[in-house]
Amino acid sequence: MPIMISLQFPVYLGIGAWKIHPHFLFEFLGYVVAFRLLLRRNLRSDTLPISQRSSVVTGGMVGALLGAKALVLLQHIDLLWLDWRQWLLLIAQGKTIVGALLGGLIGVEVTKSWIGLTRSTGDVFVYPLLVGTAIGRMGCFLTGLRDRTYGTLTTLPWGIDFGDGILRHPTQLYEIVFLVVLAMAMAWRKQTPYPSGHLFQMYLAGYLGFRFLIDFLKPDFHLLLGLSAVQVACLLGFLYACRQLTRRPLITHS
Repeated sequence: MPIMISLQFPVYLGIGAWKIHPHFLFEFLGYVVAFRLLLRRNLRSDTLPISQRSSVVTGGMVGALLGAKALVLLQHIDLLWLDWRQWLLLIAQGKTIVGALLGGLIGVEVTKSWIGLTRSTGDVFVYPLLVGTAIGRMGCFLTGLRDRTYGTLTTLPWGIDFGDGILRHPTQLYEIVFLVVLAMAMAWRKQTPYPSGHLFQMYLAGYLGFRFLIDFLKPDFHLLLGLSAVQVACLLGFLYACRQLTRRPLITHS
């Protein structure tokens, strides 16, 4: 028997006549909470000079913005000849977490090379990314079909009707559950000494590996060899992270 969830998507939140769109609300909350967690972790453990940390963060933010836009356009490039107006809307509003993550990584590495920084800087971003992404995905779920992050049709009992009469995989909720499990794995790994940057590469490999697999349950345009643009990016990022994990560590944390 399907699980009956009576929701009218998108699920606007608020009190009385005052309502707010769930995507905007949870995306904003995700950014705020992630930023606060990042500040707390930096204050506790960061040993980088403020000028270098500011440069790295700026480079990551610029890279994340460009990556999020570029990959979402590749992901939906089929709209360019099917409905070019939707494609223009994606230019203005679209973004993807995988593109932001990989673009931010490239931006950070380019910035580090430019300022001559050789040490790993990624571990402090792991928990802010995990928590911020989980919060944001709740907004994606409550937005429904308009967010384009829903899954393919399913006969499983937890299938969700997002408003088109079709029971679909709630892939947004799958991702939230996975992020909780990944956070627990990160916490377990921290109980023993680990190389600098190891947590971030574990997070990167875990998240991108999950996204590569879960995106087979999404009705996306398959750009290359049966894979979507996001899946191709996930595969490349996953291989990069695995290679980094096998390299000899420079600094060990305990």
